[in-house]
Amino acid sequence: MVAHPGLTLRFLPMHVDDLPAVHAIERQSFSTPWPPHAYKSELESNDLAHYLCGWIGGRIVAYAGMWIMVDEAHITTFAVDPAWRRRRIGDRLLAAILEIAIGRGARDATLEVRVSNLAARRLYEKFGFRPVGIRPRYYSDDGEDALVMTTPPFGEPAMAARLARLRAWVATLPEPDEMPAPGDGGDA
Repeated sequence: MVAHPGLTLRFLPMHVDDLPAVHAIERQSFSTPWPPHAYKSELESNDLAHYLCGWIGGRIVAYAGMWIMVDEAHITTFAVDPAWRRRRIGDRLLAAILEIAIGRGARDATLEVRVSNLAARRLYEKFGFRPVGIRPRYYSDDGEDALVMTTPPFGEPAMAARLARLRAWVATLPEPDEMPAPGDGGDA
C-alpha cells in the first residue's frame, strides 16, 4: 500500500465518460458482466435509472445503480473495485443509493443477489434487507439461484431508526487513506 493522506470518497452521478472505469470494475467483479452498451443505454434512455460512482483521488472505485419504479427502488447493480474492498466503501455506497431512493419517493428497496455471495448478503442485511424469495437458476453463467431481498418500508419506525443509525455511523467512518499499489488486488 502507498499512503496518500487526504483522499476523500465522493459519490457523484454516473456519466457516459465514466463507463470505461465502471466496465473495468464490472469485469473484475462479475463472471457475466453487463455488456458495454447496457450502461450507456441506462444512462441515456432509462428515466427510471439512477446510477452513482464512488470516486477517490480522481479514480472510480465503486458504483451502484437502481431503478425507481413507482414507489420501489430496485437495486440493479452494485460493485466495489476489488483493490478497494474491505474499507467500508460498500457501506457508504449503499447508504448513498438508499438516500437517493428515499429522496425520490421510494417506499422500500429490493434486489437480487447470488445465494453464494455471503459478503454482499451481510451488507444488505445490515441495511435491513431480508430474504423474501428465490429466483431459481437466475444467473446465466452457472445457473445459480438468486436470493430476492427487500427492505421493510422506509417509513416504518424501526426501519427509519435503523437507517438513521447507519447514516450516523457511515458519517463517522474514516476516509480510505491508502491507495492500493499498482496490481494489488487488495484484501477482498
